[in-house]
Amino acid sequence: KTSEEIDVTASHFEKMPTFPSPAVMGDPSIMSQKSHGTSNTAVQKNLRWGCDSKTADRICNFNRHYAEHSGYFEKTNFVEEESGNEGEIYFHDSNTGKLLFVAPKGRSFRDFLFESRNHGWPSFRDEEVVWENVRCLPDGETVSVDGTHLGHNLPDKKGSRYCINLVCVAGKPIEE
Repeated sequence: KTSEEIDVTASHFEKMPTFPSPAVMGDPSIMSQKSHGTSNTAVQKNLRWGCDSKTADRICNFNRHYAEHSGYFEKTNFVEEESGNEGEIYFHDSNTGKLLFVAPKGRSFRDFLFESRNHGWPSFRDEEVVWENVRCLPDGETVSVDGTHLGHNLPDKKGSRYCINLVCVAGKPIEE
């Protein structure tokens, strides 16, 4: 744990919930030890938005309980680069490059940013998750199908809210 990380251990989750559809639940074995922490690959070099690769690798692959510092996304180029974007933003796994989130959907970028700032991390809703590549574990940990730690599902009165580390979704898309 460094000063850039905060603890979001299972103590934040009193019960082991099953999250409502469309959330796709995953087995905790997704996060079993692999050749590079919980993943088979290291974080990509030259992540988007100026995200730090060393921090990303530690949080994505060698961590189950910590997060980038609250507000980290605002210290990157993310807000500046995406503020003029009128369409959707594609967020890719920082290890594999697989598409994980597409936002904003059903709201403006301004609304997405407002909610993200209120919670400290980019905050996604169910319709913005690419469920083919993302799973929610019973304790709320949100992960990629390839074992990348992404963040946590911390539901609020509007429903599931995925608070995601920007360093974990700052990858470049894979070549199709």
